[in-house]
Amino acid sequence: MTLPAHLTLELVTPERAVALETVDEVEIPGVDGYLGVLPGHTPLLVALKVGELWYRQGKDRTYISVAFGFAEVLPDRVRVLAQVAERATDIDIDRAEAAASRARERIASSVDDVDFERAQLSLLKSTLRIEVSKKSQPNGS
Repeated sequence: MTLPAHLTLELVTPERAVALETVDEVEIPGVDGYLGVLPGHTPLLVALKVGELWYRQGKDRTYISVAFGFAEVLPDRVRVLAQVAERATDIDIDRAEAAASRARERIASSVDDVDFERAQLSLLKSTLRIEVSKKSQPNGS
């Protein structure tokens, strides 16, 4: 059996297609940890957590913030069905920082009707979006 030279990455949300690329490598934020995928990977299904997905084309990496969903890994393809996904270059940093600030205020609040789990999740997603957006800046990692 000949191994494929590349992977086709398909990343979609319920609202839109985020990526359809030919890539050399993908790293997926699975609920059990990050999973690196190279061409020829064994087929599997992975549940996604809130995290950073990146893919590599040659030496260039592209970063995407994702939250929840599933990834299907095949030897020549990775299909990601995420509830939320946003490329680093598309993230509005001011909006993400405002959302993180609101979440911190809700967590610190002593009001009884605050949904702390929802506030913590909002803070996690906002913080991730901020970190991923930094990767698209010239001095990012």
